[in-house]
Amino acid sequence: MKNKLFMLMLVLVIAVLAACGTKDKEEKTGSEGTNTEDKKVLVMGTSADYPPFEYVDTAVSEDIIGFDVDLAKLIGEKLGYEIKIENIDFNSLIPSIQAGKVDFVLAGMSPTPERDKVVDFSIAYNETVQMVVTKKDSGIQTVEDLAGKTVGVQVSSIQEDLANEVAKTVDMTIESRNLIPEVFQDLMTKRFDAAIIEDIVAENYVKRNDDLAFFPVAIDDADYKAAVFPEGSELKAQFDEAIQELIDNGKIEELRQKWFVVEAE
Repeated sequence: MKNKLFMLMLVLVIAVLAACGTKDKEEKTGSEGTNTEDKKVLVMGTSADYPPFEYVDTAVSEDIIGFDVDLAKLIGEKLGYEIKIENIDFNSLIPSIQAGKVDFVLAGMSPTPERDKVVDFSIAYNETVQMVVTKKDSGIQTVEDLAGKTVGVQVSSIQEDLANEVAKTVDMTIESRNLIPEVFQDLMTKRFDAAIIEDIVAENYVKRNDDLAFFPVAIDDADYKAAVFPEGSELKAQFDEAIQELIDNGKIEELRQKWFVVEAE
């Protein structure tokens, strides 16, 4: 009888302990699930080699900063999302959207007919002008002067498309690099005679290097920057509304003043 009673009590104790453990586990799991549910994280793809839009100032920290980063945070606050940033090579950004690795892209990207076929773009948040950047002693002052020269561009960029268009009438060689710093490095070492870069990015480099100069490339339609989404994403309409509000209330102009006014060092 004592053995039977002992065994019965042991079973009851084990059952109670098991029940308590299950309850604790359920409470813990439920709490984490709620926090995750409430947090609503969006993954943003960018290519952090494009100051002042997105870059890393290694002298300060390893964080990605810039105009697009601040813009994404403003949009996230307005729509109730936390933004997580993934640093990806520029030419892999659209494939990352198509593969579902990121929810959207902010990377100083402009719509093109080819891109429009596979992704959706938001309304414009910034217009831009394309520049030819050269060494001051290059003798290059016009697009026609690029004849017989080697011109550097970023791979898969609208500048690469523009260079190929220019090359139809100007006999020049085009070479592409994955990252903008690589383009400028080859320009500084005279591997490239010139590079085609957008105005704000070009100005950042030229103001910090007395050996460089730049002039605009005349094109029919202005280029503009937009957020990028998977085709049919519900985020496009949300971002369109948020971007328009940020334009109307002057917040995007504040970001321009913060990031696009370049002072020589």
